Amino acid sequence: MAVIKTIDLVGVSTESWRDAAHKALSEATNTLRNVEGLSVLETSAVVEDDRISEYHTHVRIRFRISR
Repeated sequence: MAVIKTIDLVGVSTESWRDAAHKALSEATNTLRNVEGLSVLETSAVVEDDRISEYHTHVRIRFRISR
C-alpha cells in the first residue's frame, strides 16, 4: 500500500512565477525523496514603484512515503 504526503511551499523569484515554482521544487528536493509531482495553488506578487519586484508561487508538493 502506498501513502502520498503533501507539503505546501511558496517559492519566491525576481524573474517569474515559473522560476518561483522551480525554486520551491528545488528546495523541496534537497530534503525530500520520491517527489512525484506538484500543483500550483496560487500566484501573487509584491509591487514596488508600480513594478513587480517579487513573484510568489504557492505550490503543493507530493511525495511517496517510503518504509
